[in-house]
Amino acid sequence: MAERSQNLQDLFLNSVRKSKNPLTIFLINGVKLTGVVTSFDNFCVLLRRDGHSQLVYKHAISTIMPSQPV
Repeated sequence: MAERSQNLQDLFLNSVRKSKNPLTIFLINGVKLTGVVTSFDNFCVLLRRDGHSQLVYKHAISTIMPSQPV
């Protein structure tokens, strides 16, 4: 069975998802989103904030800052 290597982006997002570490996402238009990553795939991130889920497309993300070190 061939071993697949994960990229840094997937390792980072999976780490903050598992730890439920709150983070801040800055979008390319300057909008700031704060919440917890509940899921992600190649194209989007599902963010839980204020009791609601928000789907954020990765192409709209500029920066992701976790509230605690990863």
